[in-house]
Amino acid sequence: MSSADAVPAPPPRIPGWVRKALGLAPEGPHYSFFRHPLLIRITHWFNAIVLFVMLLSGLQIFNAHPALYWGKSADFDHPILSMVAFGHDNTVTQGITQIGPWRFDTTGVLGASKVDGQLAARGFPDWATIPGPQWLAMGRLWHFLFAWLFVTNGLIFVAYALRTRHAQKELIPNKQDLKNLPHEIVNHAQLKFPKGEEAKHYNGIQKMAYGAVIFIIAPLIILTGLTMSPTMDAAFPELLWIFGGRQTARTIHFICAFSFLAFFIVHIVMVVLSGTWNNIRSMITGRYTIEGEDHG
Repeated sequence: MSSADAVPAPPPRIPGWVRKALGLAPEGPHYSFFRHPLLIRITHWFNAIVLFVMLLSGLQIFNAHPALYWGKSADFDHPILSMVAFGHDNTVTQGITQIGPWRFDTTGVLGASKVDGQLAARGFPDWATIPGPQWLAMGRLWHFLFAWLFVTNGLIFVAYALRTRHAQKELIPNKQDLKNLPHEIVNHAQLKFPKGEEAKHYNGIQKMAYGAVIFIIAPLIILTGLTMSPTMDAAFPELLWIFGGRQTARTIHFICAFSFLAFFIVHIVMVVLSGTWNNIRSMITGRYTIEGEDHG
């Protein structure tokens, strides 16, 4: 056979998850459907902004006393977590983060970070706080304002989800979801994502994650935040009893905040792996493209 008669080799096949991450159309038949109603999209993006400001302003508040305790009062000699600075002659030289009995040198990031070119005692660095400089009063104003926006936005979403049965359909796993959970875990580990009709609804893993964030972590962070307020304690002393003291509530509040952050990181990774543009477009326009039979 001459070179002119040679059959050219087919182009290399691009893995499905790579095509999705790059925003390329899936191979084979595909179609789009309306996935996210307008109110879901609005509350989603509004919540992303609110949580961003709440986290960074919350770190500003934490920096006023960068340590956590368990119980009714602060046991300064035995914190659960602390971020402290060490030095000599009024000069900070080292930042140490302590978690239980373990100590880690976190100089430059936690405990001690640079301010105007010199190391200063700060739990979290200025680039991770709102406002950047050490300013507790302003951090509290930002945090409390956006906390009420968070509560309002959450109530709107939950009311809508319950009225339209969105919560029952997409946020609370049913028996079939729990039965398929091991299979879904394996598929996610192998970066295999649902196709066709299965892609129209959240699977068990997604329902458990979203449900936990909305119905467990969010209420906890609100209630523990209220428990840290002396005014609310006076009006509702049961809060202190429920959480075992203001210091315990502060620790739970901190854990919930970083649970939100962990969820956000995993959420972004899955958005990228399962189709960046397709996912973002669906949360902007409502329409989502899936692989399956061509429905015209």
